[in-house]
Formats: sequence, structure tokens, C-alpha cells
Amino acid sequence: MNAANDLDPAQLRSLLHFYADAGVEWLLEEEAVDRIAEFEAMRAARGVQAPRETAPSPQQAARPAPARQEPSRAAASAPQQNILPNVAIPDSQAVAEAELAASGARTLDELRAAMEAFNGCNLKTSARCLVFAEGNAKPDVMVIGAMPNADDDRDGQPFSGRQGAMLDRMLAGIGLDRAGILLSNVVPWRPPGNRPPSQREADICRPFIERQIALAEPGHLLILGNFAARFLLRSNDTIHQLRGEWRDIAISGRTIPTFATLHPQDLVTAPVSKRLAWQDLLAFRAGLKG
Repeated sequence: MNAANDLDPAQLRSLLHFYADAGVEWLLEEEAVDRIAEFEAMRAARGVQAPRETAPSPQQAARPAPARQEPSRAAASAPQQNILPNVAIPDSQAVAEAELAASGARTLDELRAAMEAFNGCNLKTSARCLVFAEGNAKPDVMVIGAMPNADDDRDGQPFSGRQGAMLDRMLAGIGLDRAGILLSNVVPWRPPGNRPPSQREADICRPFIERQIALAEPGHLLILGNFAARFLLRSNDTIHQLRGEWRDIAISGRTIPTFATLHPQDLVTAPVSKRLAWQDLLAFRAGLKG
């Protein structure tokens, strides 16, 4: 097994991205730690006796005894750590910092720079890059998904790869293309392993997507998928309950007609859903003409 200092920067970067794709979020230690010895040291510090050993069976006695590993000095002297419970509420300080950074942007370019400098969301540490809004900066239609996937994270563009090709076909069916609309995601950094963003992560990212909408001033919003629809419509209903109907949402004092439908990934994984998506897109196109 190669150590990190045996790898060149490109190899190390590839290895870290492999870990991120596999869902690894934290590299805990610089060197290997004997957790068993550390645990025994903690038990001894608390005055807890180890369970009494029973006499070995003949079969066990016949086996060679493994070499005993002495606890390291650092492990023996390690103080007991308090384990904090998971906190379900959002990090108010990070949300406040995101709101301040977003509100100071007067253009989409300024907002992108502010988001690139923002370090209050842990997703940024595992993502390759920020996946920012792309397309027409003053569109009639703005399309919003949930989060970047691996293709988006690699290319630095929203809706890349297979999902992007599916979205292009969906839009072409109603006379739209990427050049005429603005594409974005609720969360601009890819979560490790494509897991859904947590509520805390989404709350931290809310000021940024709402500022994107405010600066772009779209005439209509098309929301794709369950997560984005529930987030922007502030609803606990599923996408199958929210899809296919026009609703209004208020962003920075503007009321924007909003329509939700299935995400391209839904159609990739369940092609039978294409019929529902096509019905939704026809209704969305009719609303644009109205």
C-alpha cells in the first residue's frame, strides 16, 4: 500500500476523488491508531475492569497466541472525548454567513465569486468544484434541479452526462434549449456518493439559490425532482403530488409562476415515467404561451 507522500499530486487528487465517490467524508488520522488499546486505556482511566477471562478450550489452547500489541503512549494518555449528539437544526452561523455573502452580490458573476470564497458548507471540501448556474443570465425560463452529480462535478456544468442529454431531449420537445434558459441546482456542490443533501446543508445553500433566482429575474421556474420541488415549494409532499400544476413562489418581492416535474434521473431509472413527464412538459409549454 502506498503512502500519501509516495503519490504525485495528480495521483493523490484521483485517490481523494475516488474516496469521495465512495462516500468517504473525513480522513480522521494522519497515522494508524490502535483503537483497541485506546479503548482499554479509557476503560482503565475510568476504573472499569475488563471482563474476567475464562479458561481456554483445548482447541483454543492448541492455537498459537497472537502477539500482544502494547498500547502507544499517545493512546494511553489520550483524554476521554465527549461524544456530541447529532444536531438536527441548521448551523445558524453558517446560514447567516451565506445570507451575507449572497446579499452582497449584484450580478451573477459576483455571486459566483462569493460562493467560490464561501467555506461554510462542508460539501465544498469533498466536491471537485462549484457547479454554478449556466445559460441565459436574464431568461424567461429557469430550470432548477437538486444537486450536481458526478458528471456535473467533473465538468463543472449543471446537467452534464446522461442526465443532461435526457434533459436536452425533454426541453427540445417543447421548443427550448440551453442557450435560451438558465440551468442551476439548489445545492451547488456535489454531496459525497451522490447522497441527498442534509437539511442543514440545504439551509446553508438556500440564500445562494434564492439570490440566483432574484438576480436572473426569470419569468417562469421549472423545478426538477422531489428534493428541489419540496425545497423551493416548502412542502412535505412528494414530487408525484407536486408535479403537473402551476404554483407561485415569492423571491425577493417577486412572485414567479413555478412548475414542478420529474427529474431526468427519474426517467433514466424508470423509463415508464416518461409519459408523466411529457404530460407535464406540455402543460408547462401551454403555461408559457398563456
